[in-house]
Amino acid sequence: MTVVAIIPARYNSTRFPGKPLAAIGGKPMIQHVYESAAKVSGLNRVLVATDDRQILKVVKGFGGEAILTSRDHVSGTDRLAEVARKIKAQWIVNVQGDLPFVRSQTISRTLRALMRDHSIPMGTARTPIFHKEELVDPNVVKVVTDSQGFALYFSRAPIPFLRGQNGWNKGDIEIWGHRHIGVYVYRRTFLLRFSRLRPVALERAEGLEQLRALAHGYRIRVIDVDEPSVEVDTPEDLKRAENYLRISGNRE
Repeated sequence: MTVVAIIPARYNSTRFPGKPLAAIGGKPMIQHVYESAAKVSGLNRVLVATDDRQILKVVKGFGGEAILTSRDHVSGTDRLAEVARKIKAQWIVNVQGDLPFVRSQTISRTLRALMRDHSIPMGTARTPIFHKEELVDPNVVKVVTDSQGFALYFSRAPIPFLRGQNGWNKGDIEIWGHRHIGVYVYRRTFLLRFSRLRPVALERAEGLEQLRALAHGYRIRVIDVDEPSVEVDTPEDLKRAENYLRISGNRE
């Protein structure tokens, strides 16, 4: 089985233009993401899909592979699909470019879950929310699942709604829900089909493409992982990423 990881990297992010090139610990963020993905065993190829020549040049400068894509894509899925049509692979791993310290275990576990069950077209990951402020932060995407680990819904709003003032216990630890991690695994045939599906009202309302798959009746397997909550959406998040790197040394 051929497995290719693609990192979509758009320059003109609404909340943080030029985000892929923002420096963390002296390296552009896209390099951190690329190096994290490259640690995953079983990947045949890692590449960046970008609409910007400066990002292309930076990736090639640190020895990575990058492909220039159309500037007209309205979503990361469309950018991913453009590249997927040009390459031979059975599996496509989408690693979001705003996860500078994504753990290789997160990607590996999500990939293995789909490889074990060929009836699942798409998978992703989640990690516990330990701080209430993350639950109410619209930049933090939340997910709830059924008893078999398939997604019921993704939202920027707090889900599930907690009627009391406390979270619930997971072992000896109080958690407030689950944070979605921007790692997706697709069967290539499904990704190409998914990119042709019509966007739905829920997707437009939340700004979350994965809701299109759920609305059209496709199941998404969600893997529980232990992943640091370091996602860079804004310049303020960049400061938190710098602090995380300084404290942890990016240890897996």
